[in-house]
Amino acid sequence: MRNIETLVPDAAQADAAGLRELDADVLARYVADPEHPWWRRRPCVLALAGRLPERYVGDLIACVSDPGDVAEVRIALLDLLAERAELLPWLKHEDRQQERSYGMPEVILKARGMLGDRSAARGLATLAASPWPHWRTVGEAGLDALVTRYGVEVVLADLGDLRPEDRVFHVRMRHRAGADVTDTLADPDRGVAYLVQSLLSDPDRLRSYLDEAPTTEAKLWAAYALYRLTGDAAETRAVYDALGSPRVEVAGLDDELRNAILHQYASDCEPYSDPRWRIEALCTEPPSRPDQNEQLRRAMAALTAAGLAPKPPVSCGEYNQQGGGTYHVIEFGESKLFISALGRFASGDDTDLIGRRALESAGFRWIDETTGAIRVTDLCVYYFGKREPLSVDTLLFYWQD
Repeated sequence: MRNIETLVPDAAQADAAGLRELDADVLARYVADPEHPWWRRRPCVLALAGRLPERYVGDLIACVSDPGDVAEVRIALLDLLAERAELLPWLKHEDRQQERSYGMPEVILKARGMLGDRSAARGLATLAASPWPHWRTVGEAGLDALVTRYGVEVVLADLGDLRPEDRVFHVRMRHRAGADVTDTLADPDRGVAYLVQSLLSDPDRLRSYLDEAPTTEAKLWAAYALYRLTGDAAETRAVYDALGSPRVEVAGLDDELRNAILHQYASDCEPYSDPRWRIEALCTEPPSRPDQNEQLRRAMAALTAAGLAPKPPVSCGEYNQQGGGTYHVIEFGESKLFISALGRFASGDDTDLIGRRALESAGFRWIDETTGAIRVTDLCVYYFGKREPLSVDTLLFYWQD
């Protein structure tokens, strides 16, 4: 006979369909006992959707309320119990501000929204504007529940429009209602403007807006959205030229460095980036990338000729034992050198003069501490959970696990 242990033999191996066939009382009793493995209790919670036995509600609320219970189970239970009004006092209690379990503060906000707590609207709007898709989904679900209960105008009034995240909600509601949101391409917050351009779908409206847009950035966002819809590079270039080919100037960043970084990162940079980077990337020719095998062969030959006995090059992912990026590592003795895949760039300890001179003699450009420290302004790139401008050194020799 199949039971919970056989249907969930190990973590991440749940037979969801089989669990749904089990008696709901059996599942609820199992979930309510914190002595059972959390990775079995959680799929049991999911299998209770739409058939929660009333007599176990109190026991399961007690699990949610227990900060010592496992967050994954508590989070699943909050979704299961989303319509239980008796949860609201606990959800709103000031002690919830002390919740530190991963994911709990966010799903508590969502649950408050699902139960009609309008005081959760600002927190939900912040979540709904998150760069992390899973938190954005949580925030939007809570806000949508408030809209369903009270109407969009009430929630809009609760939020106002002073914060960028509140204006994100305004844009989303206007767009959902079928309104034209093109005018909000001029929003001073780039995250809002980026969202707006992603929602637009009328090339003719964008073309007309190019004449009325109040700022250069708004025109560039319109051009970016237009290219997304049409793929017409010539039209984008015409707009770029008419605006005087605007670009973000970065002190110390010469054209060789700029082009390598621009064409590696601008097409997929973060929403908060200046749109000048995006349009410049569309309107300029990318540099030719070196043959990495040939480049590494030259580096090894130069280092060997200098008497350094280098070890074979390894990718940054292999060197760090996970992930990947844009460079290789060559070790010799106690030293290591970095060879970028984005151009003829090399780096390492500035005091390692023999390695540096060997690579420079082979045509490499050494990126010293001063050049490497240049921050590429307003080009926001994801890097270990952050989304902000990075230094030349990090961009040329980028690794992400």
